[in-house]
Amino acid sequence: QVQLQACGGGLVQPGGSLRLSCVASGFTLDYSGMGWWRQAPGKERERVSCISIGYSDVRTNYADSVKGRFTISRDNAKNTVYLQMNSLKSEDVGVYYCAATIDSQCRVVRGWGQGTLVTVSS
Repeated sequence: QVQLQACGGGLVQPGGSLRLSCVASGFTLDYSGMGWWRQAPGKERERVSCISIGYSDVRTNYADSVKGRFTISRDNAKNTVYLQMNSLKSEDVGVYYCAATIDSQCRVVRGWGQGTLVTVSS
Protein backbone atom coordinates (compact mmCIF):
# COMPACT_ATOMS: atom_id res chain seq x y z
CA GLN A 1 0.00 0.00 0.00
CA VAL A 2 1.30 3.45 -0.89
CA GLN A 3 2.89 5.53 1.84
CA LEU A 4 3.37 9.29 1.56
CA GLN A 5 5.60 11.71 3.42
CA ALA A 6 5.16 15.46 3.09
CA CYS A 7 7.46 18.21 4.27
CA GLY A 8 8.35 21.83 3.60
CA GLY A 9 5.75 23.76 5.56
CA GLY A 10 6.61 26.67 7.78
CA LEU A 11 6.05 30.30 8.62
CA VAL A 12 6.27 32.90 5.87
CA GLN A 13 5.30 36.55 5.51
CA PRO A 14 2.57 37.62 3.08
CA GLY A 15 3.99 37.66 -0.43
CA GLY A 16 6.62 35.09 0.46
CA SER A 17 7.21 31.62 -0.92
CA LEU A 18 7.41 28.03 0.26
CA ARG A 19 8.14 24.76 -1.50
CA LEU A 20 6.45 21.59 -0.33
CA SER A 21 7.56 18.10 -1.26
CA CYS A 22 5.92 14.70 -1.04
CA VAL A 23 7.67 11.35 -1.43
CA ALA A 24 5.69 8.21 -2.23
CA SER A 25 6.75 4.66 -1.45
CA GLY A 26 5.21 1.23 -1.52
CA PHE A 27 3.02 0.11 -4.40
CA THR A 28 3.71 3.15 -6.52
CA LEU A 29 2.30 1.51 -9.64
CA ASP A 30 -1.13 1.45 -8.05
CA TYR A 31 -1.83 5.14 -8.62
CA SER A 32 -1.91 7.53 -11.57
CA GLY A 33 -1.93 10.92 -9.87
CA MET A 34 -0.59 12.81 -6.90
CA GLY A 35 -1.90 16.02 -5.48
CA TRP A 36 -2.06 18.51 -2.68
CA TRP A 37 -5.00 19.35 -0.45
CA ARG A 38 -5.22 21.89 2.34
CA GLN A 39 -7.46 22.44 5.31
CA ALA A 40 -7.76 25.71 7.18
CA PRO A 41 -9.30 25.96 10.65
CA GLY A 42 -13.06 25.71 10.42
CA LYS A 43 -13.02 24.89 6.71
CA GLU A 44 -13.39 21.74 4.66
CA ARG A 45 -10.42 20.13 3.03
CA GLU A 46 -9.79 21.73 -0.36
CA ARG A 47 -7.96 20.24 -3.31
CA VAL A 48 -5.19 22.63 -4.31
CA SER A 49 -3.43 20.97 -7.22
CA CYS A 50 -2.95 17.68 -9.02
CA ILE A 51 -0.38 16.19 -11.35
CA SER A 52 -0.45 12.99 -13.39
CA ILE A 53 1.93 10.14 -12.58
CA GLY A 54 3.28 7.64 -15.10
CA TYR A 55 2.64 9.73 -18.19
CA SER A 56 5.32 11.17 -20.42
CA ASP A 57 3.25 14.32 -20.86
CA VAL A 58 2.64 16.25 -17.67
CA ARG A 59 -1.00 16.92 -16.83
CA THR A 60 -1.80 19.39 -14.08
CA ASN A 61 -4.73 21.24 -12.61
CA TYR A 62 -5.17 23.88 -9.93
CA ALA A 63 -7.85 25.32 -7.73
CA ASP A 64 -8.98 28.73 -8.90
CA SER A 65 -7.77 30.27 -5.66
CA VAL A 66 -4.13 29.36 -6.37
CA LYS A 67 -3.88 29.63 -10.15
CA GLY A 68 -0.98 31.81 -11.20
CA ARG A 69 0.66 31.56 -7.78
CA PHE A 70 1.25 27.84 -7.16
CA THR A 71 3.07 25.37 -9.40
CA ILE A 72 3.01 21.59 -9.06
CA SER A 73 5.78 19.45 -10.50
CA ARG A 74 7.02 15.88 -10.33
CA ASP A 75 10.16 13.79 -10.39
CA ASN A 76 9.04 10.29 -11.31
CA ALA A 77 12.48 8.79 -10.75
CA LYS A 78 12.32 9.93 -7.13
CA ASN A 79 8.58 9.29 -6.71
CA THR A 80 8.33 12.87 -5.54
CA VAL A 81 5.86 15.69 -6.16
CA TYR A 82 6.51 19.32 -5.32
CA LEU A 83 4.32 22.33 -4.76
CA GLN A 84 5.95 25.71 -5.26
CA MET A 85 3.85 28.35 -3.53
CA ASN A 86 4.50 31.98 -4.40
CA SER A 87 2.80 35.23 -3.46
CA LEU A 88 1.37 33.61 -0.36
CA LYS A 89 -1.65 35.19 1.28
CA SER A 90 -3.24 34.87 4.68
CA GLU A 91 -6.00 32.76 3.15
CA ASP A 92 -3.39 30.16 2.16
CA VAL A 93 -2.81 29.13 5.77
CA GLY A 94 -3.65 25.62 6.82
CA VAL A 95 -2.42 22.08 6.97
CA TYR A 96 -1.33 20.83 3.57
CA TYR A 97 -1.70 17.15 2.73
CA CYS A 98 -0.38 15.17 -0.19
CA ALA A 99 -2.27 12.21 -1.58
CA ALA A 100 -1.97 9.51 -4.21
CA THR A 101 -4.94 8.88 -6.46
CA ILE A 102 -5.96 6.06 -8.75
CA ASP A 103 -6.81 8.50 -11.53
CA SER A 104 -4.67 11.14 -13.18
CA GLN A 105 -7.16 13.90 -12.32
CA CYS A 106 -6.89 13.28 -8.54
CA ARG A 107 -10.57 12.50 -8.10
CA VAL A 108 -10.28 9.19 -6.25
CA VAL A 109 -7.78 9.15 -3.39
CA ARG A 110 -5.76 6.00 -2.79
CA GLY A 111 -3.89 7.16 0.30
CA TRP A 112 -3.06 10.24 2.33
CA GLY A 113 0.19 11.52 3.73
CA GLN A 114 0.70 13.38 6.96
CA GLY A 115 0.02 17.09 7.00
CA THR A 116 2.56 19.90 6.97
CA LEU A 117 1.55 23.25 8.43
CA VAL A 118 1.76 26.44 6.38
CA THR A 119 1.41 29.72 8.26
CA VAL A 120 1.31 33.12 6.56
CA SER A 121 1.70 36.02 8.95
CA SER A 122 3.45 39.38 9.19
